[in-house]
Amino acid sequence: MVELRKRKAPAPPPVVEKKSKPAPKAKAASSTKATETASEKPKSKVPEVGDTIDLDSFGGDIEIQDGTQTTLKKLVEESKSGVVLFTYPKASTPGCTKQACSFRDNYKHLSSTGLSIYGLSADSAKANTTFKTKQNLPYPLLCNPSATLIGAIGFKKAPKGTTRGVFAVDKKGKVLLREAGGPDATVDAVQKLVAEGSNGVEEPEEDREEGEKEKEESGKDDEKKDDERKGDEKEDEEKEEEAGEKTEEK
Repeated sequence: MVELRKRKAPAPPPVVEKKSKPAPKAKAASSTKATETASEKPKSKVPEVGDTIDLDSFGGDIEIQDGTQTTLKKLVEESKSGVVLFTYPKASTPGCTKQACSFRDNYKHLSSTGLSIYGLSADSAKANTTFKTKQNLPYPLLCNPSATLIGAIGFKKAPKGTTRGVFAVDKKGKVLLREAGGPDATVDAVQKLVAEGSNGVEEPEEDREEGEKEKEESGKDDEKKDDERKGDEKEDEEKEEEAGEKTEEK
């Protein structure tokens, strides 16, 4: 009898562990965004009436139409009681000409308390020189193509351009006026500022003394004229009486 041998069961194949793929790295979008946000320069706050600005760093360098380099700080230091800047979009255009000429025609009154008047635009020195000469403007025009000062006072349009308005600051850097408006409105705003005593800007002492002297002389002139008027009236009365007496005699 043949003995049957049992075959051994085949050994199971070795288990090969599959290496798990590393999880994909998350995109650093949020961190990139945060970096971009952090790198963005914070927008400087536009000063409002009553605020005091740091004149040392305000507005950057600007140029007068004659080529002289200056800053708002220098202009304030050179003024008697402060500076008025009226902004205009484009030299020699109808609206800007009307505005500039209104400031020209009212210049004596607007500067009567010691405020220095300046026009301010992003125009070139050549364009502003032509504008000033043609319109016979008694005040300087400031050129600010980079719009550093225009933007600092809040009158820069995005992405480019200038809003028409007016800005005034006293010797200590206190903002007296900041208002956008048309050609007439900007002049009216400064007239109101002057009429109200320039909202804290006192009339320079020398001007005040001169004004008092003029009033005193004016008073003397009025008294003289009044005496002359009374004398004329008396003379007329005497002539009338004399004429009446002659009529009665006849």
